[in-house]
Amino acid sequence: MSLRGGDPAEIGGYPLEARLGSGGMGTVFLARTSSGRPIAIKLIHQQFAGDDEFRIRFRQEVAAARRVSGAFTAAVVDAAPEAEQPWMATTYIEGRTLAQRIAEDGPLNGAELRRLAIGLAEALRDIHRVGVVHRDLKPSNVVLSPEGPRVIDFGISRAADQQTLTMTGRVIGTPPFMSPEQLQAPRGVGPRSDVFSLGTLLVYAATGHGPFDADSPYLTAYQVVHEEPSLDAVPVALRAVVEPCLDKEPEGRPSADELLVLLRDLPADLGGTEANGVGTGRTRDMITQHHLATPVTPAPSAPATAPAGPGTGSTDTSIGRRLRRRWRPVLAAAVAVAAIGGGAAALQAGVFGGNGGGDGGSGVATPGAALPDGFRPWHETVPGGQEDIPDELRCVARGDALFCGGGGVVAARIKPSDGSRVWTVKSPGVPVQGMHLVGATDDTVLGYRFADQDAPQGPPSEVVAIDASSGRELWSVASGAQSRAVTGRTQDAAVVGSVVVTVDGSNSRFEARDAHSGTVAWETPFPAGTQCAPVPMGARLLAMCATNAEVDGSEVRHSTLYTVDRASGTLGRPIAVDGPAVPMGVADGRLVLLQGHMDGLSSAGYDGVARVDPASRKVTYSRLAEVYTGTPGMADGTLFVSGQTGLVRALDPATGRTRWTRQMGVEGASGPVAGTGALYFSSATGRVVALSPRDGTLLWTTDPQADGLTGEQGASPRVTVAGGAVIVAAAKNTVFAFDAQNPPKSG
Repeated sequence: MSLRGGDPAEIGGYPLEARLGSGGMGTVFLARTSSGRPIAIKLIHQQFAGDDEFRIRFRQEVAAARRVSGAFTAAVVDAAPEAEQPWMATTYIEGRTLAQRIAEDGPLNGAELRRLAIGLAEALRDIHRVGVVHRDLKPSNVVLSPEGPRVIDFGISRAADQQTLTMTGRVIGTPPFMSPEQLQAPRGVGPRSDVFSLGTLLVYAATGHGPFDADSPYLTAYQVVHEEPSLDAVPVALRAVVEPCLDKEPEGRPSADELLVLLRDLPADLGGTEANGVGTGRTRDMITQHHLATPVTPAPSAPATAPAGPGTGSTDTSIGRRLRRRWRPVLAAAVAVAAIGGGAAALQAGVFGGNGGGDGGSGVATPGAALPDGFRPWHETVPGGQEDIPDELRCVARGDALFCGGGGVVAARIKPSDGSRVWTVKSPGVPVQGMHLVGATDDTVLGYRFADQDAPQGPPSEVVAIDASSGRELWSVASGAQSRAVTGRTQDAAVVGSVVVTVDGSNSRFEARDAHSGTVAWETPFPAGTQCAPVPMGARLLAMCATNAEVDGSEVRHSTLYTVDRASGTLGRPIAVDGPAVPMGVADGRLVLLQGHMDGLSSAGYDGVARVDPASRKVTYSRLAEVYTGTPGMADGTLFVSGQTGLVRALDPATGRTRWTRQMGVEGASGPVAGTGALYFSSATGRVVALSPRDGTLLWTTDPQADGLTGEQGASPRVTVAGGAVIVAAAKNTVFAFDAQNPPKSG
């Protein structure tokens, strides 16, 4: 709609073009940036500008929206929460809201409904993984864009690591789509509240009305808290997934990750509301459904196989009961579809995010490497501090020890010969996606610890040093968390020799400590106006920095590298790098970076390679033949991108040319890790593929070992090589090992 009399001509220097809508708290306008990109500006009503309580909440909205800017939300472009009349600008998402779509065209069905369900679960997953609870998921806050559903309006969201704002007696939200705990105890609302709201939203999308409908919001609220949902009109297959989402108790609901696994198993067309519609059109076979009813624990070293049996095509009622009862122990937390990468192990043997742990722990097998003494194939699970949030570990082989961390585990020492645990140090808080183990030295292991949301004051994340022999905690320090925004990788700390380099809790400086004693060797502030992350380069250390404006806007397009003197922390002269770039490893003494291809504010893969010579400060660029999407990796001086469907490309880091391609048939594989005459790739399910480094010839493939989600992007390598043993991390904190010369038979 056009602007009205009294509407401003511009806000924050952005000329306004139209009024998009108005609500109780503010008005949203269409505007454009100087480059012509359309944006939506939310201008708060003047009467709220003087309300201190409201200003606090609006600042929280801006902060939350910045944290969740990603593929499924509207990215923040600019904001002025302290202005006389506060405002926030986000990318403009074209499309009708879900409320408008249902009002104009009626309920969704079939593939359209399934796509909406999966898209919203993906959005919640990404929102929750940056520590934000939306708290107002409703039809008017879902935009059906051509690229899929987008979640907007974080006006009453909160960061999980912040105190909830008490709104003096007001219950904030929309009752038909609120959770019971949000109506009864809003200060205790967590991520599972959003899952409840998503359940109500899916019922609304499928039927045109919510599961709790009454003549007044007060009666609706009573139904939400005390009565069973009305689901008769919901397609039976979707009903089986929605029912556990609407459990009155938060712990009875799946997480967004687990819900996503359930939704991806739905029939392609969702069928009807009759019970016999369950088994038709599945996107996976019914073995997955049987897993939900009867968890299977594979024997050590034996591939996990799903037993066939009766009852896999049960009615909606029995399936719903089994889902409510069984989803927790059998579903692995899915891994985020990262924009550009993940992983936090130390750079070693020319591989960024590989399995090294300092100067001597490459974890790469040498020709004729022997198996660990007394080795036998093994299969173990390492429980973490959050038993109900299974995740993945990453491991480092060092000497006769294997150290693993991640998924609620700060670190654990495991015997590589038989998988028995020597000690385990758990993390009480919710694991952060992509943050696993920092690394290891001869006597110290370093991992991440995340604070319990119910704990008193304390840093949300810490780097923790643990004595390698005893498992005793030596020291800990608050850790910053901007590395993914700066480098496209989750590596907030790095081990270089016997020193660990961290980012301080306020994201303002590097701190170097002796890994064992914790004695501070030096502190170096970031260059003015920037955020930085450590980039280890073998025995050297670099810093990669980006401006505060680009980091805050989740739009890093201009990176700067600095050499870091290991003795003093002094930064060298700046080395400018064009475009978003992800450090991958070292080739011929040069740092190799993949250049990200951006589609608006979203990453759309990789389109180039940059090579940096720190000594001469020279940067050379090569373009790729096309934009490649998937999980990047580097081994033996070659770049790799493994696609979601299993297509691997080997790329020359000097020219960007393709050396070979291979379809390996394993979805969502990360890697590679170099072994004796082989490159190992592995997925969250524990399937391992060995390819020839020369031409990608398939050497062998194993069967799955865990219930994990395939098709992801961005995970760090899951394989560690200890002598002649291949050690693999998989979903649900699973770790297993086998002889590289005698891999488990496939099939």
